Amino acid sequence: MLDREYIWIIGASEGIGAELAHAWAKCGARLVLSARSSTRLQELAATLGADHIVVPLDLADRASIDAAAAQIAKLGPIDRVINMAALYAPGKVAELSPVDVAKIVSVNLTGSFHIAQIAQGLLRKGGQLALCGSVAGYVGLPQGQIYSATKAGVINLTESLRAELAGRIDVRLISPGFVDTRLTRRNDFTMPAMVTPKVAAQAIIDGLCSNRFEVHFPRRLTLALKVLRILPYWAALPLMQKLAR
Repeated sequence: MLDREYIWIIGASEGIGAELAHAWAKCGARLVLSARSSTRLQELAATLGADHIVVPLDLADRASIDAAAAQIAKLGPIDRVINMAALYAPGKVAELSPVDVAKIVSVNLTGSFHIAQIAQGLLRKGGQLALCGSVAGYVGLPQGQIYSATKAGVINLTESLRAELAGRIDVRLISPGFVDTRLTRRNDFTMPAMVTPKVAAQAIIDGLCSNRFEVHFPRRLTLALKVLRILPYWAALPLMQKLAR
């Protein structure tokens, strides 16, 4: 990691994003902390020490993102932009609220597009853009539904950006498994290989400081799902039906 990095963390108010902020602050990075909740961000910044900036935004609102970007641009080129913000609503398709679905698409997928677009004008040459997919985006997991679909879209978007921005921006994909956060606590099923936000944050930092395109963890879960993803449908779909039951 470069000395005195300048890092913008989106989705920093809790969970993995907050743990990333703590870990990078200990490494001496200067942070811009963004999320919808200004109060939580201010509380987090107060625990990190001086020299960190709070810039609230709403990923569902492009005007809010543009305003945040204009404020950040005044501070100089950024070394890393890390987008960890997401919404989640478990359940079967027939049970989901269309309003909730629209919000999830707007934040998870369209929001990632907005960040990918505006980050290009903020990052230094060779700076890093990391978007958060999920192992839920590898395959259509039962009860993943619209969340899984948006994360599949983020994976596809990040792969496209990797090729499009090669030589200019270091594009990375983050694919967490189950992490013990407010979102996953809404699940009513057993979540294998669960890790804490602190463990997840360290895995992300280690991965982003390596040469790997994708940071995925824990591997005992992610590698199994990667195998499932490459199976032909005649083999994969019966396995998915068993998971659904």
